[in-house]
Amino acid sequence: MRGLKTFKVIIIMLMTSLLAAGCSQDAVTQIKVAEVTHSIFYAPQYVALEKGFFNEEGLEVELIGAQGADKTMAALLSGEVEIGFMGPEASIYVYNQGSKDYAVNFAQVTKRDGTFLVSRKAEPDFKFENLKGKEVIGGRKGGVPEMTLEYVLKNKGLTIGEDTASGAVNVRTDIQFAAMGGAFTGGEGEYVTLFEPVATSIEKAGQGYIVASIGKESGEIPYTAYSALDSYISKNPEVIQKFTNALYKGQQFVKNHSAEEIAPIIAPQFKELSEEDLITVINRYKDTDTWCEEPILKEESLNRLMDVMELAGELDKRPEYSKIVNTEFAQKAVK
Repeated sequence: MRGLKTFKVIIIMLMTSLLAAGCSQDAVTQIKVAEVTHSIFYAPQYVALEKGFFNEEGLEVELIGAQGADKTMAALLSGEVEIGFMGPEASIYVYNQGSKDYAVNFAQVTKRDGTFLVSRKAEPDFKFENLKGKEVIGGRKGGVPEMTLEYVLKNKGLTIGEDTASGAVNVRTDIQFAAMGGAFTGGEGEYVTLFEPVATSIEKAGQGYIVASIGKESGEIPYTAYSALDSYISKNPEVIQKFTNALYKGQQFVKNHSAEEIAPIIAPQFKELSEEDLITVINRYKDTDTWCEEPILKEESLNRLMDVMELAGELDKRPEYSKIVNTEFAQKAVK
């Protein structure tokens, strides 16, 4: 009888263990996130991933490289991913097209342009007037990187156009986002705007020189944010809240730690770079005050983005802030 009781106890313990394991697995929610590009520019996201902040919230996040805001938004609208990570301009375009199920921005990550202007030659005393009569590979027309570049150039008193003989700056928009670095090293353009780590890689290879930060010149705008379809947010508010909570932890870690501390954490995401290069790039972004300390996307910031879009001739109508931005989850995360 004693042996039978012991056997029953073991069975009960095994069943309890299996049930607990099953409940644990059920508690994990898998989320696919399309990111506009894979860059150190998004360090808070990678810190949240590598430090296990998403896992702590019961989320298993899979990143999908989309290479461009247009492709990121397409993945979101098609249902390929639950969350899109891109510039809010994409959500503005979709809303203005009258889509019934449009994208809503719920958490901001970066507050400045993350691109750097790369020249073919070293220009230690670079001035933007050096671009007169030159050709710059600027990115996809209607994308925030290209529009922000134009915004900076116009604020510097430069004229944009193809007539370089008259001193105009020819901003090329015919080269796809993912191909810009390769086009430049292949001989096209005299300047190019690039995200990290591509800019540093080209500089280390002796194929170009970083001469300016576009973000430093443009001022604060909601450059990159997370968005989800309005229908998904309505049906899954707890998932969005957990995601935002994890992101906020990543933002706070980046705020409170040095580049030397952050670099080894995000290194698995950038195996092509040495830790020394990672430290250089992280400090570059810290020096330009690139990262948000909290995920709240403010109305005045969105208005500046729409100013940039209007100046570029890409915005006919301004959507209401409350239609394309939901700060409810960010507000709860920071409390």
